[in-house]
Amino acid sequence: MMQTGFMSLMKKTMFFVLTAGLVIGLVSTGYASEELYGDFVRISKGKGDAALFEKLNTQSRTLDWTKAEEVEFKGTLRYLAVENETGDSSYIYMVRDLAGELHILSVPPEESLETEGSIYAGLAGLMGNKLVFNVEKREASVAGERYSFVRLAERPSQLLMDRIFKIAIVLMLFFVMVGMGLTLTMADFKRVFQKPGGMLAGTILQWGLMPLIAVGLGKLLGFYEAYPFIFVGLVLISVSPGGVTSNLMTYYAKGDLALSISLTSFSTVLSLALTPFLLVLYCANVPEVIIPVGLVVQTIIILVLIPLAVGMTVQARWQTFAKKATPFFAVLGIIALLFLIIAGILNNLEVFTDTERYGVKFYAMIFMLTLLGIVAGAVFPKLLRISNYQTRAISLETGLRNASLAMAIALLIQDYIGDFYSSMFITSAIFGLLMYIAGFFSIWVFKKTLPVEGDLEYEKAVTAEEL
Repeated sequence: MMQTGFMSLMKKTMFFVLTAGLVIGLVSTGYASEELYGDFVRISKGKGDAALFEKLNTQSRTLDWTKAEEVEFKGTLRYLAVENETGDSSYIYMVRDLAGELHILSVPPEESLETEGSIYAGLAGLMGNKLVFNVEKREASVAGERYSFVRLAERPSQLLMDRIFKIAIVLMLFFVMVGMGLTLTMADFKRVFQKPGGMLAGTILQWGLMPLIAVGLGKLLGFYEAYPFIFVGLVLISVSPGGVTSNLMTYYAKGDLALSISLTSFSTVLSLALTPFLLVLYCANVPEVIIPVGLVVQTIIILVLIPLAVGMTVQARWQTFAKKATPFFAVLGIIALLFLIIAGILNNLEVFTDTERYGVKFYAMIFMLTLLGIVAGAVFPKLLRISNYQTRAISLETGLRNASLAMAIALLIQDYIGDFYSSMFITSAIFGLLMYIAGFFSIWVFKKTLPVEGDLEYEKAVTAEEL
């Protein structure tokens, strides 16, 4: 019996060792590939051997593929280009599997890439999607370095869930912003002048203090150096405008809902300029990170400002319809955010095996960001003697951000700036979940720290004055 127990223990120990070795091997491969991808990104920005891309392409086309191994895996397509000394440009296509290993994709010469019927035709259009690859694989050395090369055996196909998720995040964010527009009138923007104290305090906290808290946490906890794209994700969520969640939380907190809506609408318009500006300002010195300002601005215009304008136009012309439709869009906003977060996380579960990157410190940092934003949003207005009624709204507007917009921007720019593990998206998604916990916790605390029972008459007077 003792021998049986000992053998059982040995089997469990061997299983643990083998499993740990496998995980460590995968993570190590991932880190090595991440460093390799970082080298390629530096080359694409003119900081390396510009001829390497052409050398890799040439080598891949001359390999003896009869000795290749046939493999199938899920992954993403990556592309980088660089202009060489002669003024010509060279490029490289890569495939990153979900385990984190990077492969050089052997592609035909550029003039053959669009050949009708070719499995390589329209390759660039597959960028940013999670794909199923059926490839031939082999290794070879170039300039003294060992690389993994793959050649397509079949045309890559996009995963159904990935296709649904990409369409959903665009449509949901668009319609959520239309719903926000249905609740807005020009009077909401006039409150910038009617309630200058609350609007000024909220705007300074949203765009001034909140990003500084994010930068401070990211540097203090070491993410700036160790995991720069988590740091960029932290800044991204802090420089996103307010969303429908802050309005909902303000309603439950019995705060100044009109002020909350005005702050959200005002910050949404300001995001066109301030989101890309602050991203560049705080991330310009992050190693190997260049923010595609044009793409960020384009995303905000298409997915935020245009639907917001559509909603406001409907509200102005068909007020009865807008009033009836508003509750539906309010519910849609909450469902959309939760759907995007949960679907996004489930679609990227493989990244959470990297517990060094996404460990306790990571979750604690994000929760601290939203909570510190709420606390700062409560303390600062009280120093200015702003009423508890308005302070509740300002506090929640400061700590709760438009996570849906941050996730959409993160997905769109991750390949352009080299976010190898979609860290910006994961950071925004986790923030979107944890801000609910921080928000409901704060509502409970407000009952003790920011009582508004005595402000009931004040609330009625404000409402009557606005009407």
